[in-house]
Amino acid sequence: MLLIAALAGCASVGPDYRAPASVAPAAWQAVPLDGLLAGSSADLSRWWEQLSDPLLSSLIDDALLANPDLKSAAAALRGARASRDLASANRFPTVNASSGVTRSTSLGAARTLYQAGFDASWEPDVFGGTRRALEAADADLDASLADLRSTRVSLVAEVALNYVELRAFQARLAIARNNLESQSETLQITDWRAQAGLVSALDVEQARSNRDTTRAQVPALDSGRAGAEHRLAILLGRTPGSLHARLDAPGAGRLPALPASVALRIPAEALRQRPDVQAAERRLAAETARVGQAEAARYPSFSLSGAIGLEALSLSTLSGGGQIARSLAGAVSGPVFDAGRLRARVDAQDALREQMLAAYDKAVLTALEDVQNALVALANGRERQQALSSAADAARNAALLARHRYSSGLIDFQTVLSTERSLLTIEDSLASAEAERVTALIQLYKALGGGWSPDGTTQSTGKAS
Repeated sequence: MLLIAALAGCASVGPDYRAPASVAPAAWQAVPLDGLLAGSSADLSRWWEQLSDPLLSSLIDDALLANPDLKSAAAALRGARASRDLASANRFPTVNASSGVTRSTSLGAARTLYQAGFDASWEPDVFGGTRRALEAADADLDASLADLRSTRVSLVAEVALNYVELRAFQARLAIARNNLESQSETLQITDWRAQAGLVSALDVEQARSNRDTTRAQVPALDSGRAGAEHRLAILLGRTPGSLHARLDAPGAGRLPALPASVALRIPAEALRQRPDVQAAERRLAAETARVGQAEAARYPSFSLSGAIGLEALSLSTLSGGGQIARSLAGAVSGPVFDAGRLRARVDAQDALREQMLAAYDKAVLTALEDVQNALVALANGRERQQALSSAADAARNAALLARHRYSSGLIDFQTVLSTERSLLTIEDSLASAEAERVTALIQLYKALGGGWSPDGTTQSTGKAS
């Protein structure tokens, strides 16, 4: 038995885990963002504050307190912590206390026996199965914590993305209504000229068609605005429509401001910051440990048990030191023939480990792709916004000149119609491009794993991140 106890501290069977080698490139593919990108020293835990929008920051803080998905991830973390504690407890002996009274009658004589004592049992972890189970539980706990952080990263980004989408719809609604008002004025001018016999009824009907086409866009844009608003409410753990007054306040339609510079970490740092990559790596570690756990089941198992107690015919003699009863036992058992079941379990677990390795590789590649796509979108978005801004200025001037020249009878109505349609299209595209640029920045910070703090707390709520 002493030998068994000594063997319980020996090395565990099965493969020892080694983290996969990094496949991160030395730098990101070059994109034309000169003057915008900054170094990697900036803190990404509350990146949304760089957008200088107090309402957005307030919405995100509320979501971090009440979002159902975040609550579920926190509950899963508590469950993983309890499972780890259970795996740790399995390393130690179990000790129980018991007491009892037995009354029996034999040959007309009654006899009462009082008993009290302790019994203990222990299964020495000779081949490391229990140690591997604890190793797997530790990795599962780390993965669950990374899942909570990943949920936080996604939640923060989703709130910001839906907020930007809402503001974009509000801006596009304002543009449509402004153009609708202008086109209504054009219709009135055309109608006056038709009454004066200066133009035909065709111009009036074309002006009315143009105005009503624009008017038809308003309900569709408002439906999009309402959808974004309702999604925001759900992300905050509230009922749809409960945020309307808060989001429809003065200034509606104004997008968050882009910061002067963007913190861009090198690929290796970005992978370390990404909680989904961390979770994939920890799940690989857990399944590697379970290979050793399955391998240990193929070896013999040992058990030790013992008991010590007192027996007496009365309570007084029991408390005063009755007869002492002792027992100590040891047992060993092991598989002799199982038709390859245990070997098959090891093979199945090893195949699962390979699946987790492939999942980790995919998580790494996806993370690198996310950052690169966001960088390209941010660069192209800036170029597109600049071009559309210039086009919108020209379209406004053209529409104004066309209306004046038409009122003076210098041009036909087709020119007015064309310039008004172009103005609406370009202004709507410009509003979408401005929103897409902010969206690209949000997606970049999400791709970089921003939104959680390595010290385990958030600046706003103080809760585990």
